[in-house]
Amino acid sequence: MSTAFRPGLDLARDFHAEVVAPLLDALPAGTPYAAALLGWGSEVQGFDTPRSTDHAWGPRLQVFLAPAAHREHAAGLTALLDRELPEQFGGHPVRFAFPGDTPPRHWVDVLDVTGHFAEQLGEVPDGGLSVGGWLAAPWQVLRELTGGAVFHDGAGVLTSYREGLARYPDQVWRYVLACQWQRLHQEEPFVGRCGEVGDDLGSAVTAARQVRELMRLCLLMHRVYPPYGKWLGTAFAALPEAAELAPLLSGALAARGWRERERQLSPAYERVARMHNALGLTEPQDPAVRPFHERPFLVLGAERFCAALMATVAEPELAALPPVGSVDQYADSTDLTAHGFADRRRRYLARPGGAVS
Repeated sequence: MSTAFRPGLDLARDFHAEVVAPLLDALPAGTPYAAALLGWGSEVQGFDTPRSTDHAWGPRLQVFLAPAAHREHAAGLTALLDRELPEQFGGHPVRFAFPGDTPPRHWVDVLDVTGHFAEQLGEVPDGGLSVGGWLAAPWQVLRELTGGAVFHDGAGVLTSYREGLARYPDQVWRYVLACQWQRLHQEEPFVGRCGEVGDDLGSAVTAARQVRELMRLCLLMHRVYPPYGKWLGTAFAALPEAAELAPLLSGALAARGWRERERQLSPAYERVARMHNALGLTEPQDPAVRPFHERPFLVLGAERFCAALMATVAEPELAALPPVGSVDQYADSTDLTAHGFADRRRRYLARPGGAVS
């Protein structure tokens, strides 16, 4: 008999309350722990559906201990969980394989809270991150560490780390926004230029790239980290401006010919420009599109917004940087931006062009 779908966070919350928390009473008195569901999985983002249950699905969560407590108690606690966790909970197997060719196991992982965050980010986020740490942290990783739910946090360390990562600090935010406007600027006229020379495919590809950058810019304006591609549209749809912007962006993607793409993109550019002005981060910028020099292509002139924002970046480390941005703004490789690859990112950034294992 099939089990009615329940969102994974609800399943994990009940699994903790009814099964895991009583087992954690075996920890010595006074040993604080945190229990949460963070990290990978659509359920952590609240985006899971019945389709999500077809693999890597079941009651799961993480137990976080301070470093010293982890060294002392992790092995014994893991062995206890191995013995005492039930075979099923809520109609789902507690032990399942992920990836599919590995032996099934339970997914109550006992982790060193400080070590886990350092592994994901490349540094311990006490009070947030360094400037370099913020720029090297992929948006999806930040979503995974700050999403999900915390069911218990005896010492508050997990909660303090998450709160420190919940949004970019003001100066980093301004810099990342500036760089996102710069990305729009770089290809604004190419929708028309490709179409003018008969390259409709190139025009369509460029329009799609602009749509993606606009969606990510809107999320960043709301201080929401954009998710990776599978969930970008879902996250964007939750924004208050999506009802107005989505038909324009969809129209640009469905258009046949560069002129129709331009007719859809132009009001979208102008709407996002007005969103920028409403933030009050800079002096208001003219939100109207205009011709690209003497050529018959309408552009917003997104570099104006980049320059205006960069003029407000007073933090010396950021002000000295070119408008290239965070790792997601200059790299598009899952093998660089996925969770658990902080060391890979660090080695890549330290030696661009060098071999990365």
